[in-house]
Amino acid sequence: MSPLMLVSTLLALNILLSGAELQRFEHGAKVEGSLSLLVVGDWGRRGAYNQSQVARQMGIIGEKLDTDFIISTGDNFYDDGLTGLEDPAFHESFTNIYTAPSLQKQWYNVLGNHDYRGNVEAQLSPVLRGIDSRWFCLRSFIVDTELAEFFFVDTTPFADKYFHETDHTYDWSGIQPRETYLSTLLKDLDLGLKESTAKWKIVVGHHTIKSAGHHGNTVELNARLLPILQENNVDLYINGHDHCLQHISSSDSPLQFLTSGGGSKAWKGDISWWNPEEMKFYYDGQGFMSLQITQTDVYVVFYDAFGQVLHTWNRTKQLYYEM
Repeated sequence: MSPLMLVSTLLALNILLSGAELQRFEHGAKVEGSLSLLVVGDWGRRGAYNQSQVARQMGIIGEKLDTDFIISTGDNFYDDGLTGLEDPAFHESFTNIYTAPSLQKQWYNVLGNHDYRGNVEAQLSPVLRGIDSRWFCLRSFIVDTELAEFFFVDTTPFADKYFHETDHTYDWSGIQPRETYLSTLLKDLDLGLKESTAKWKIVVGHHTIKSAGHHGNTVELNARLLPILQENNVDLYINGHDHCLQHISSSDSPLQFLTSGGGSKAWKGDISWWNPEEMKFYYDGQGFMSLQITQTDVYVVFYDAFGQVLHTWNRTKQLYYEM
């Protein structure tokens, strides 16, 4: 069964129970054993705040890299998610913006805090896939490419502040009771990571774990999610939330923290000091990120809204052969 058929079949079942094991989806790498993808976050503003400009450059870079799929790190629709399945924002912020041929690939999306201000079930619904076949969004799931496994994690329910805010209303349907939801998610993530035999393990969430940006560190993720990532030798944690591009290394593990939240509105201007030995790169503006993966290497590139390369990083792992 092809990856798209598998996705469609499971989406049709609409298995969204919070107590279920993380669903796994296959997305094959290229025949020669490589994988290319783009990462963008915090984008859904009907083309405004340079969203269209970023999308244009994503199309150009995606063509050069022969992109296999795109990852969205959340806050897909501003300011308050989707109102329902017929909300024109889906076309105006997604379908009509990312029009380049190289972007007509599978989009794997996580939910951000702004998405939770709208109708969450609308973004999760397989009906949207019928409207635009690229769209794929679940709360938490695994994408297995054989080269790498991507673990997508629903981070918004971890943050206490959203449950105490009075200025905004959040759609918490499907995650109550909250503590049961979170503990089950962490258990299933830990199990999935432990069972993984992939050369590269990559976790994707909306919220920051480490960040020098406007939102800074998410204390709840540092307390509950980070230990699981470190224990299971995760290579990369990729997020949005802070509207910037950022790379922070870890002083106590190989884990790298990569922020790609520059899909539209940026330039917050409030940057906190960070240990320069860990802060590899910070850009307070719009842009996106690419990942190129083989059995032995991961190569990361950050681009600005004009397609200029701002920062690169790579890691090599020795290739072992079974005797």
